[in-house]
Amino acid sequence: MITRQRLAAGACALLAALTAGIALPAGAVADEPSGAAAPEVDLVLDVSGSMRARDIDGQSRMAAAKQAFNEVLDATPEEVRLGIRTLGANYRGDDRKTGCKDTEQLYPVGPLDRTEAKTAVATLSPTGWTPIGPALLKAADDLEGGEGSRRIVLISDGEDTCAPLDPCEVAREIAAKGIGLTIDTLGLVPSTKLRQQLSCIAEATGGTYTSVEHTDELTDKVNQLVDRAADPVVTPVAVVGADACAKAPAVKSGLYTDREEFGQHRWYRVDVPAGSELRASVSVAADRQVNRDYGVSLRAVTASGREIVRGETTGSGRTDVLSAGLRYPKAESDDSDDDEAATETVCLQVANSFSAASGVKTTPGLPLELTIDVVDGPDASGDVASFGLGRGWWLLGALVLVGFVAGVLWGWVSRWRVAVWRTN
Repeated sequence: MITRQRLAAGACALLAALTAGIALPAGAVADEPSGAAAPEVDLVLDVSGSMRARDIDGQSRMAAAKQAFNEVLDATPEEVRLGIRTLGANYRGDDRKTGCKDTEQLYPVGPLDRTEAKTAVATLSPTGWTPIGPALLKAADDLEGGEGSRRIVLISDGEDTCAPLDPCEVAREIAAKGIGLTIDTLGLVPSTKLRQQLSCIAEATGGTYTSVEHTDELTDKVNQLVDRAADPVVTPVAVVGADACAKAPAVKSGLYTDREEFGQHRWYRVDVPAGSELRASVSVAADRQVNRDYGVSLRAVTASGREIVRGETTGSGRTDVLSAGLRYPKAESDDSDDDEAATETVCLQVANSFSAASGVKTTPGLPLELTIDVVDGPDASGDVASFGLGRGWWLLGALVLVGFVAGVLWGWVSRWRVAVWRTN
């Protein structure tokens, strides 16, 4: 029994050591963000009359929000420039036109004075309307001009009351500006209509929606979003793809954002030096209601139109984002003295087969995010993808060999033990 346990432990240790080689992370190929620019967060709080309802841990929604804000202000990282904007905090009347203008900057976005910010929050009292759309427009202006990450955190307990200015359309317009601003939303009431509206706002800018029903949940989630703003991020560069390869903009290694209309093709050009490998991926988000059964493709073609490689993916309504990617290694040139001749221009085509549901606007186009990496190529052409395993192919072969040897040894030891048992 002891011999068997030792053999099993040895085989497992050897397999674990070899497997660890697969799990080692590859070296980063993209430039790390410098993180020098200060991140900015604008907390947008609904102070409409419905915030008087007492259904959050035995206290009113407004009291729960104030408590959460005080704890968030205490925990906000020093490097974060934070501001607070309200909606529905001042006008108590019934005039809709006036009520839909009721949004103000309670505390300006900038270095945080915790005492001053808490004092400002303490003065709030549930009052009026719910102008979410106008508040988002003003919040985007509050953050305009910043160079770091920019995030709006919207906290509301009800739907917008200022239609036809649809807050979801407002979020799409903000995203279409390509300013890298993210809107996260938190709903204080488990309402289907509220969830749909706040989810649409968040998805339009790549943010998140969360339903919260307890004070500690609200505190934890807002803290998480503020902390996330302080994390180093790469801000996408706005680019406008062309309708043909010849007119396509040139892009280099980096992250890019664009808009693509339904069924449209977008073209971009990348220069790939000899001995390098192009790695490209694209994500297209369905930020509005679309028909089921759709797809996204990414093709790499030569300047003359010959297809080199493509990546495709399809969906059927179960996900809001579709992604596709490809890899193309450029072999070393025989003429090492002519670097220009050794560089190949590759055209990337992004296409989608989304279609708008009935009554849904088709403009602006769907959000598109393109990632480009031009890295050192593999050592040999056969090393690019061996049955899809890349450079891990030899590790799989080693594991197969180790398994075979371990099986032979195990069988030999088992037969030896049986023979000894029979003899005794």
